[in-house]
Amino acid sequence: MINMIALDLDNTLLTNDKRISQRNELALKKLHDEGMRVVLCTGRPINAIWNYIDQLGLTGADDYTITFNGALVVHNNDKAVLAKQGMKRDGLAPLYDFSKSHGYSLDVLDFEQDYQISDLAPSIYADKLGNTLKYTATPFAGLADQLYSKAVIAQPREVVDKVQSVVDQSLLDHYHIVRSQPHILEFLDHDMDKAVGLKTLLGHFGWTFENLMTFGDAENDLGMLKAAQVGVSMANGTDAVKAVANEVTLSNEEDGVAAFTENYFA
Repeated sequence: MINMIALDLDNTLLTNDKRISQRNELALKKLHDEGMRVVLCTGRPINAIWNYIDQLGLTGADDYTITFNGALVVHNNDKAVLAKQGMKRDGLAPLYDFSKSHGYSLDVLDFEQDYQISDLAPSIYADKLGNTLKYTATPFAGLADQLYSKAVIAQPREVVDKVQSVVDQSLLDHYHIVRSQPHILEFLDHDMDKAVGLKTLLGHFGWTFENLMTFGDAENDLGMLKAAQVGVSMANGTDAVKAVANEVTLSNEEDGVAAFTENYFA
């Protein structure tokens, strides 16, 4: 029995102009009102997506969000932390050395803000995310010795293609590396994935992956699509996403989430 629906945002629930369509909104609100747990799963902090949480009415006592691609599970209405996992500054040193040697940018995020590493190349991360985060320029040596959720190389698509082509095994051994958007490559703790956060949240309610339906389109959604009882790829999803999904629905521009859930739960 499906008790929880977990949804990626960009190019999945959201249209290309970053909206939740009326049809998707109404479909998810109906399921939520009937007792379904509707969980947004994103790489961003909760404050950066609060407009979507509010639009869907996900502010009840049992509403949670998976943020930072699984690294933080947060209770929506009071921002209390259910689970948190990340990397210390020393754990990011191999990535800093890699970026420096190749002339790439680097953004390091804790669970509140983005630290733009100022002794590396300029990043386009702030340009793409806008004012949804606080941005602080700092050299890598100036980072505090605390827990960080992830690091990001944000560059034009062709540069990120090049980054992926030169990533070596030592980095793969250190990090879980996912391309969340064409211009963004994310570096997470080695065992971190959206499925990790969802496993914790499912356990909180006494459920397992057999009670989960997920929707996604990109590389950072693969784990949760594989793990779920019902993993749904968008029509605009990558070939790798479609290969692991149980089902393929319409695109994010065609209300694919609503189209699938309306039929599945009819």
